[in-house]
Amino acid sequence: MAEPDAAGFLPARHHADLGDAFFDVVEPADFPKHVLRWRNDRWARRVGLGNLTESEWIAHFGRFEPLPGSLARPLALRYHGHQFRSYNPQLGDGRGFLFAQLRDPVDGRLLDLGTKGSGETPWSRGADGRLTLKGGVREVLATELLEARGVNTSKSFSLIETGENLFRGDEPSPTRSSVLVRLSHSHIRIGTFQRLAYLGDQDGLRRLVDHSIRHYMPDAWSEDEGARTLAFFERACANVARMGAEWTAAGFVHGVINTDNVTVTGESFDYGPYRFLPVYDPKFVAAYFDPVGLYAFGRQPGALRWNLCRLAECLIPFASPARLELAVNGFDGLFAGALARATLDRLALEHGEPAADLDFVSALYGFMASSGVPFERFFFDWRGGPESERRAGESPAAGLYAGVDFAPVRAGLLGRRPTGAANLSHPYFGGNPCTLLIEEIEALWAPIAEADDWSPWRAKLEEIATAAEAFGTLIPGRS
Repeated sequence: MAEPDAAGFLPARHHADLGDAFFDVVEPADFPKHVLRWRNDRWARRVGLGNLTESEWIAHFGRFEPLPGSLARPLALRYHGHQFRSYNPQLGDGRGFLFAQLRDPVDGRLLDLGTKGSGETPWSRGADGRLTLKGGVREVLATELLEARGVNTSKSFSLIETGENLFRGDEPSPTRSSVLVRLSHSHIRIGTFQRLAYLGDQDGLRRLVDHSIRHYMPDAWSEDEGARTLAFFERACANVARMGAEWTAAGFVHGVINTDNVTVTGESFDYGPYRFLPVYDPKFVAAYFDPVGLYAFGRQPGALRWNLCRLAECLIPFASPARLELAVNGFDGLFAGALARATLDRLALEHGEPAADLDFVSALYGFMASSGVPFERFFFDWRGGPESERRAGESPAAGLYAGVDFAPVRAGLLGRRPTGAANLSHPYFGGNPCTLLIEEIEALWAPIAEADDWSPWRAKLEEIATAAEAFGTLIPGRS
């Protein structure tokens, strides 16, 4: 079997250094077949795995033969968490594991290859440890479009159909099975800290804080325990605020913002029920099992702040409670500033004075909420601000831009200079915006379920890649 690219693949195994109190060594499922459905060649090339043949790819990401120099065996990670605000000490990786770690040769970041649907673990709680093929198909779509829209997200690295019939209550059964591999910056969740606090394991908490700083926030290191713990928490708050702001600017509703689904690095991941907004609607809910709208679109920032409060509680033995509280109280300001930056970046407009940017963004989303303009249509029509005035005047939504309510938004758009990222000469901006509403996802799944026809799904992924190229968010693989 060929080795990964020796010049680019940089294996690591730092999570194993935490010790076996943080994970369980597990065995992957033995699947009856392996059909490769998605291979993220762009990111594979970037991290030195692009030279693998299909059979080698399946060996590593379907049968989980270890990558040289990385983890010798898969690790099911241990954590707890609040699920819809109810604490659950019975969580942990129930259908996934940490398969490998590696370094990004471009920026040096530590990366994880983690799985979803790879079999039962000690934390499966009677479930089968599997992933439906539809779930895998949906996650690939989510991560590709979020990356295109500038969200710091996990990457769907591999999707392999595995030949089993699964029974689920929320889709027609039996249904097809799959195993997904994600490329992520970290799998250290708020719930990872909660578990140690619940067990009263202060030594473990210290080790986890220091591990997180060394590998994800090295600039936060200090020989003073209180200072470095506070610096760690402040960076976690900034990371999570930025993630929430990027969700808002992308029109994305995560659906399940539990503490086990939020990492301290602020990388969006774990896409079960999710939605992209048709129009700006703070009450829009993604999960059918969220009847009160706890995680509705407009409540996502508050949910993230609540989760950070739970992280702060875990850190009280090591840092000043008053300083931790002060950091949490700064979340709203962090989120507002990050939302202004993310929104202006989506429009390819230069940032200005913070107060003016905040006022503009507030007016912009107020207009979107009151007018009912299609969410992605607005960002498509007005990318580049003054450079798109004519384009916007020819849009199907042009009538909405002619009213008096739009006047302050128009002034803000036309009064800002475009950045070099506007890229309006790209053919993408001569067509229609790339969207991914729930009706579209169902329409993409239907031919797969009925006739094993993957062509519409692959065409959609090409469309998303074209949008990413136009937005300048398409991260090139290494040649």
